[in-house]
Formats: sequence, C-alpha cells, structure tokens
Amino acid sequence: MRGRTATGEERPPASGPNRVVAQTAAAAGAAFARWPWYAKVLAVWAVARVFTFAVFMAVAAQQGLNPWGWEGTPSYLQFIGAWDSEWYRNIFDGGYPGEIPRDATGRAQENEWAFYALFPGLVRALAALTGLGWEVLAPLVATAAGFGAALMVYRLFALRASAGTALWGVVFVAVCPVSPVLQVPYAESLNLLLLAAALYLLLTRRYLAAVPVVLVMCLSRPVGVAFALMLGILFLRRWMRRGKEPFPWSEAWRMVVLGIASGVGALAWPAIAWAVTGELRAYTDTETAWRGDSLLPFKPWLVEAERLFGPVLGPVALIVLVLFTVLCLNSSAVRRLGVELQVWCAAYLMYLFVFLNPLTSTFRLLLPLFPLGLALACLSSSRAYRWAVAAAFLILQIVWVAWLWRWTPLPGGGDYPP
Repeated sequence: MRGRTATGEERPPASGPNRVVAQTAAAAGAAFARWPWYAKVLAVWAVARVFTFAVFMAVAAQQGLNPWGWEGTPSYLQFIGAWDSEWYRNIFDGGYPGEIPRDATGRAQENEWAFYALFPGLVRALAALTGLGWEVLAPLVATAAGFGAALMVYRLFALRASAGTALWGVVFVAVCPVSPVLQVPYAESLNLLLLAAALYLLLTRRYLAAVPVVLVMCLSRPVGVAFALMLGILFLRRWMRRGKEPFPWSEAWRMVVLGIASGVGALAWPAIAWAVTGELRAYTDTETAWRGDSLLPFKPWLVEAERLFGPVLGPVALIVLVLFTVLCLNSSAVRRLGVELQVWCAAYLMYLFVFLNPLTSTFRLLLPLFPLGLALACLSSSRAYRWAVAAAFLILQIVWVAWLWRWTPLPGGGDYPP
C-alpha cells in the first residue's frame, strides 16, 4: 500500500535514489535479522569500535604539547597508550616495587600497587609466547577482551529480555560515553568480561562455577567488595523469603561458598601488596596518594560537593543525588532487570559512595553499571527512542575523548585524568 498523507491524500511511492536507498536498507536489515546472535553482537561491537578509532584519530590530530613527548600527530597506538596505560606498562616491564615509595613526611607516593595484576600479567604471558611487545599486545588483548565481553553481556541480557531488546542493550554498552576505554590498554574490558560472566553464572545459579571467575575477576579491578556485598544482600533476601520461595540447603551452601570466595577475592590484592612490601597498609596508602587525604568513608563526596556548590548547597546537592539514584534504581525499567542485577547496581554504587574519591575518572568507574544499558533498552521499544539514545551516546563519546583523553594543561599544571 502507498499510504496517505496527514490530509488523507494518497502518498506517492518513493522513487529514484530514495527508493533505492530504502530498498537497500530494508534488504540489509532483513539480512542482518537472519544472522545468528553472536554474529549480530560482534558486528555491532565492531562498528562501535571502528567509530571510536575514528574519534581517537580525529582528537589525536588536535593534540599539542604533552607530557609524553609526542611530536606532531601521535599514532593510534601512541595516543591510546597514554594515561594509566603507562602504569600498566611499568608493571609489564618491571613488576611491582618491593616497598612503597614515600616522601619526606612518610606519605605514600603514586606507584604501581594501585593497579591490579591480571591485565599486565596476561599481556606479559602472551609476550613470552609470541615475542610481541607491549605496544601491539596490550591493545590487542584489551580489544579482544571487549569483544568477548560483548558476547557475555548479550548472554546475560538475554536472560532478562527478548533477543532484540538484549541486542539493543549491548548497543548501548558498546557506544556509551566511556566505551573508548574498552579498546585501550586498560583493565576495564577484561574486568567487564569477567564481571558479566560472574553475573551470568549467578543468575543461572551456578554458584560453584562462578567461584574461579570471581577470584580471577578480583585481580583485574577492585569490584570484589561490591560483589560480596551483593551476595550478602541476596542471601539474606532469599533466607527471609524461604517460606514463599524455596531455598534448599543444597543451594544455600553453594551461595555461601561464592560469598566467601568473593570476600577473599576482595581482600586478595591488599594482602598480596602486604606480603610483597611487608606493609599492612601498602595498598590503602597507595590509593590515598591520588586523593591527597586519608581514606575516610564518604568524606570525599562531601568535600567535592562543598567545593562545587558551597558549604550549604553542597550537602543538599549530595542528598538530592542520592535520592535521585535511589529513585532510578527502583524505577520499573531497572526492576525489569531482576533483583540480582538491581542489587548489583545498588551494591556497586554503594561501594563507590563509601570509598571513591570523585574525580573526572569517576565516569570511567561507572562502567560496571553496564546492566543499566539493558534498562535503557527496556524503557521503550520505540526505534526513534533507541536510535536517539545511541546517537546521544556517540556524541558524548566524542566529548569524553576530546575533553579527558586529549592532554590540555590546566592553569595550575597537570590535567584532568580520564
């Protein structure tokens, strides 16, 4: 049928180039719909990573004076090898210091113990096997882990949504504003892969199978505390509801084992730092080196709120932020994720609120909240809405790279870290 205009007149069929474009798009869409799920996911992720590559190169062309000594336009591998990638490379080259470097007052200085060992260790193992160097292997490992994470994220999302909505959830994760970090020599993509796998095993109640995944995950990024907190909340919830929902002993003890493993994993890296350096607070002292203050729960958020909004409006703004977060986590779209993913998001946000020093790197640290990508997809099935969200994310991705990845010296020296 030709269809009609708003006035009721018959609309003429598309003709000429418009008709060819429409037919080509329809044929491409029909062909894509016939692909197996993993091909769709990998294709979506590949397109997103190509877009990010173009963004990196466009921003690199604008890079001027910088602390890395690049002359002219840096190459792609040079540009993505900046910032925290240098710390990982130091670990790749020389491992961790045997003692915590300190200034004359005894305060710990920035050092490699703030960065977990799984990513540089994996790259080092592959280097021993292949003979390739950090410059090639580190981006390859990070990017490959991102593709693996995309497949795992889809499998997780497909437990809670239809195939189409799950794929759109992957799209939102693939193009989110901080997604460029998933193809640079950082540990985020590897952590995303392991976290998605751990959550998948949790949702399918394969608790013992999740134990080794969680233990390895805890050596990639500091997410173990939040994971253990989530398991504690879920266990208490199941126990209190055992009269309505069966909670057999055979399942309960497996869940307890996973919870204990999560707690052990959360403490593993601080314990390793202690064992190597002989200093009980080696890890926590190192973490405070970046914040210039003691590691007091909640305090950094209050300090930052007062700095931005003043001593009166600062605490008010912080309360508003907390209330808004609670409302979002209890929205119908987030509840559709299921209680496990809902509690995970709440537990991770609680962990950030207690321990995080809010800086520009906070945007990147929100990546473990990736299940909210599915919540966005569940919010509406409208194609216009979903394409608009994806477009907005792509624009914000450009902003993130141009603002934070590109070195722009501040008046007082240094720059905001990504």
